Amino acid sequence: MEKYRPQTLEEVVGQEEITDRLQSYVETGNVPNLLFAGPAGVGKTTCAHAVARELYGERWRDNFTELNASDERGIDVVRDKIKNFARAAPVGDADYKLIFLDEADSLTRDAQPALRRTMEMYTNTCRFILSCNYSSNIIDPIQSRCTVFRFRSVDDEDLMRRLRYIADEEDVTVTGDGLKALAYVSQGDVRRAVNSLQAAAALEDAVDEEVVYATTSTARPEEVEEMLEAASEGKFKEARSKLKELLEGKGISGGDLIDQIHRSATDLDLDESSQVELMDEIGETDYRISTGADERIQLEAFLAGLAR
Repeated sequence: MEKYRPQTLEEVVGQEEITDRLQSYVETGNVPNLLFAGPAGVGKTTCAHAVARELYGERWRDNFTELNASDERGIDVVRDKIKNFARAAPVGDADYKLIFLDEADSLTRDAQPALRRTMEMYTNTCRFILSCNYSSNIIDPIQSRCTVFRFRSVDDEDLMRRLRYIADEEDVTVTGDGLKALAYVSQGDVRRAVNSLQAAAALEDAVDEEVVYATTSTARPEEVEEMLEAASEGKFKEARSKLKELLEGKGISGGDLIDQIHRSATDLDLDESSQVELMDEIGETDYRISTGADERIQLEAFLAGLAR
């Protein structure tokens, strides 16, 4: 479903404030160095491609290059690939070229000062678009040379509207509860939502919530809430049985399940003090699982603490 990636800034969903500002740069033809920061799958790469397309038209690839800093993150990449592209004159009647550096927060601390110097030297022939998940990993001298755009997670309504458009174009039948399930499992990540839709459509003719949760190995929100409610009422054996069903019966990983527990915890009928203790336990359990502790033991210990 790659062909349904937005081609222009107007088609990007959920980031209207950002795309309006970018559109004004494109219309004047004067694009500064840009830094896109935000979670995965919210349109950072798509916006970079859309800016290039609208600036250069059909020959946009002649004046645009893309590098992924997580694959090529050393100082040699900056000195060779980036510098060689930046020093060459633009093709055609373009005033400058664009270098898109994806996952720029993966650049080493040696490479970033070299990149900063390259950005200084070639301002007449080149502009940079940097994309990252965490702008704090980008050194201040680079950030100060860029206009920073902070992307947010795409809300459910915008995400479901895009999924409905793709489903209609592909003649895929998707139900309303199926769209809501896709929005739940993707958590504002459009790329993940589209991939989940594609996986579900390959399995069944009609995409509903049942097939979405099955293909994404995700627990239903109500199943997680039932487990937490049983534990909070002191029914530890019942809660542990539900946990076993989710881990073994549905193959859900402990890391994914603790994320869902965190999302469902605020719906429990607990006083504020108990909510504070619960969030503290969730954080501790998540940390232990992420450092390699046994998932089932840690989750059972979490439920036991909640039952107390």
